[in-house]
Amino acid sequence: MRLDPTPELEAFREKVRAFVAEHAPGVKTHSGVRAPEPALMPAIREWTAKLYEAGLLGIDWPVEYGGRRDAHPLEPFVVAEEIARARTWPPVGAASLASGALLDFGTDEQRGRFLPRIRTCEDVWCQLFSEPDAGSDLAALRTRAHREGGGPEDPDAVFVVDGQKVWTTNGQHADMGYLLARTDAAAPKHKGITAFALDMRSEGVDVRPLREITGTTDFNEVFLDGVRIPAANVIGRVNDGWRVAMSSLGRERSGVAARGAELFAVLDDLVGLAEATPVRGRPALDDSATRQAIGELAARVHVNGAMISLAQSRMLHGTEQPADALLGKIFFSDLNHDLVDFGLRLQGTDGLLTEYDPEAVADGWWQDAHLYSRAYTIAGGANEVLRTQAAERGLGLPRERR
Repeated sequence: MRLDPTPELEAFREKVRAFVAEHAPGVKTHSGVRAPEPALMPAIREWTAKLYEAGLLGIDWPVEYGGRRDAHPLEPFVVAEEIARARTWPPVGAASLASGALLDFGTDEQRGRFLPRIRTCEDVWCQLFSEPDAGSDLAALRTRAHREGGGPEDPDAVFVVDGQKVWTTNGQHADMGYLLARTDAAAPKHKGITAFALDMRSEGVDVRPLREITGTTDFNEVFLDGVRIPAANVIGRVNDGWRVAMSSLGRERSGVAARGAELFAVLDDLVGLAEATPVRGRPALDDSATRQAIGELAARVHVNGAMISLAQSRMLHGTEQPADALLGKIFFSDLNHDLVDFGLRLQGTDGLLTEYDPEAVADGWWQDAHLYSRAYTIAGGANEVLRTQAAERGLGLPRERR
């Protein structure tokens, strides 16, 4: 494994850093994968379109759809890192997930229709996978779709969809949805699922924002009542949606680089907080126990960075391990919680203040980050479930009997 960046990548990083400094739409005040306020969406759409136009997003797409033939495979990671390091808004929505499905399984007509609108950010996508009884066990989804009309080539053929999705990030802002629905109820659990491109403005789509413990509405529940989707919007083959979904999820790697950069930023903030917080008349950082605790957290932040570099190295050499992504997500989410938890406890009774209280440190950023940190341990699969999967896929342990 080589950890040293190439001169070409470093030059690319400087280019990205300058671009972000010039064009970014301001500081993202909350941690995590958050939904912006509606008034900010036009600026984020414009920012996202500029990133695509500059060749900083969609880098690994085929050239005919806007990608670059000479792109280094790690360039998307660099872009994600620099956006996170600047603490500005990344592109919102599930466009990277949807574009992966379209590029690998979509028709030429679908690519020509949807991909340009992703690049201009005329369409924000959301991910319609999770359901109330199908979160970590996605294959248990119950949303149904049945065909009306002729075959897929029939312009009048449609699928009628009924069901409910939940934990849909940015669903309230989405123009399009990347939907999984069951099209064959008699098929085995991982079969009989189909992937669709859904116009979120379709009749029968009801998006209801969920107000979370943070006070924000990042997630939504989406009700689908007799929603009619043209058969031409099936991504891949009917009843082959599980393969489509797993392939597109495998493409979505650059976010781990952003998370690593976020942890280093939070660690810097934690050190600054310890320097500014008085304990018995002296800065908390002068206390040996505080320094040891921060030192342990710092070591784990650097280990997280090494894990990301190892995963990138394996990706470049085609030696990725089944448990790499699982372990990376578990390690990051647990560490993120421990960092913000220590920052909150360091404040003593001031940690009880709420966000935006005039006496709260950093306008209550630590309070909000602490409340949100549990979401990371659930999103993308609950850590408890992922540990079981890592044991089975990474260590080859026997599967749990149910």
